[in-house]
Amino acid sequence: MYIPDHFKEPSTQVLHGFIDQNPFGILFTNGAGGYDANHLPFELQPEQGPQGTLLAHVARNNPVWQDVQTGDKVLVVFQGAHAYVSPTWYPSKQEHHKQVPTWNYMVAHAHGRITIRDDERYVRGVVARLTRRHEANLPQPWKMTDGPKEYIDSMLKAIVGIEIEITSLVGKFKLSQNKAPQDIHGAGIALKEQGHTVLGDAMLAAPAKG
Repeated sequence: MYIPDHFKEPSTQVLHGFIDQNPFGILFTNGAGGYDANHLPFELQPEQGPQGTLLAHVARNNPVWQDVQTGDKVLVVFQGAHAYVSPTWYPSKQEHHKQVPTWNYMVAHAHGRITIRDDERYVRGVVARLTRRHEANLPQPWKMTDGPKEYIDSMLKAIVGIEIEITSLVGKFKLSQNKAPQDIHGAGIALKEQGHTVLGDAMLAAPAKG
């Protein structure tokens, strides 16, 4: 990924927080069957390994877990807020008209090595933590014990766990940092008015580096 210095997010802690808030990633593999991409919800274990470890599961019928081997290099991409930015939102455009459209976005790339975890205890733990987190704010949170034991056991047998030790974590937060402060502010406010609140707030909080 091409990352100009002014768009680079160097903090591992910030990138861990970004993944935690945007856990639905794309797993890219290059196994025996060639290139593949799978869209999966991930759980980040930030303290496991030098740069953290990603946990997930796939359907047993999904060939990806047999197409790759433990130790293979993989890439997981996490994308956050993104939106079109009009040059009309930059105050300086009204002065010299030297502005063009762009697209702002926030993304993290986690490179790592995959481990296939085809064991029921591991998969049960991954599913339990995933559902506990995403059910937490619901009025009546679902939990695994809500289903008949035989049914839950059969569903767990139908999935396979994967674990990815992150070996390199890079982030690109393109938030108009190469623009003048008044232009960042103008575009950030306009994005919020368009409903892109997360991206607009991130722009308003980002220091100009241009």
